[in-house]
Amino acid sequence: MHSVSHHGRTTAYRRFDRGADGPPIVFVHGSGGSSSVWKSQARLADEYPVVAVDLSGHGDSEDVDADPGYSTLSMYADDVIAVAREVDAGVLVGNSLGGAVLLHVALEREYDPRAIVLAGTGAKLSVLDDLLAWLDDDFDRAVEFLHGPDRLFHDADDELRDASSEMFRATGQDVVRRDFRTVNEFDVRGELHRVDAPALAVCGAEDQLTPPWYHEYLAENLPDSAYAAIEDAAHLAMLERPGAFNSVLRRFIDGLEANGTLE
Repeated sequence: MHSVSHHGRTTAYRRFDRGADGPPIVFVHGSGGSSSVWKSQARLADEYPVVAVDLSGHGDSEDVDADPGYSTLSMYADDVIAVAREVDAGVLVGNSLGGAVLLHVALEREYDPRAIVLAGTGAKLSVLDDLLAWLDDDFDRAVEFLHGPDRLFHDADDELRDASSEMFRATGQDVVRRDFRTVNEFDVRGELHRVDAPALAVCGAEDQLTPPWYHEYLAENLPDSAYAAIEDAAHLAMLERPGAFNSVLRRFIDGLEANGTLE
């Protein structure tokens, strides 16, 4: 693990680098996650250094007090920008909450990513009222719900589901609740036209948490955007169908290289 200090705290990140020449790709996890959700994207490190962030309070990163909503989103944006600047990032990739963080960065911060990938996310991210209640009063039920059919996974094996459930429990109820309440307040539908960076909206075709039409909306309303769906996958397509996810990401980055965006 590596780390960078900023704003009075330390943010941890993993770096996979096999001597690739390209600018690093920085990956940002979603609610309750950690850098470990991007373990299969380490396969891209032959072509680009791969960097996966632990947002504050997740994985190996320090936490600070922040109210759910804008304050938390801004705190997470600080984490991502600090790591992106530290490694001189080329492309930022965000899943779910991580996608919201990247849109916040692109819209409200002076840091300008060269390109962004929005995976399993949306311009508005409403959370089911029952899930918010379970996150307050019945955390085990909330975790079980998220691992139901076509939510986090479409057809994953028990080992992957168990590892994902354990990740939520390791993050802890307080931080997971903060994450979901933060995304529940997120809504930038009227601001997408201001995003300058080229974007890719990619989803699992079976995702019921952030369904394909969320991503179609992103692709239609961002000024420079493409859309892709991963078959036989749900919300965590990068874990469930890593080969297909990596292929889509590779094609997007190849296009950026061809038009000079990453120079």
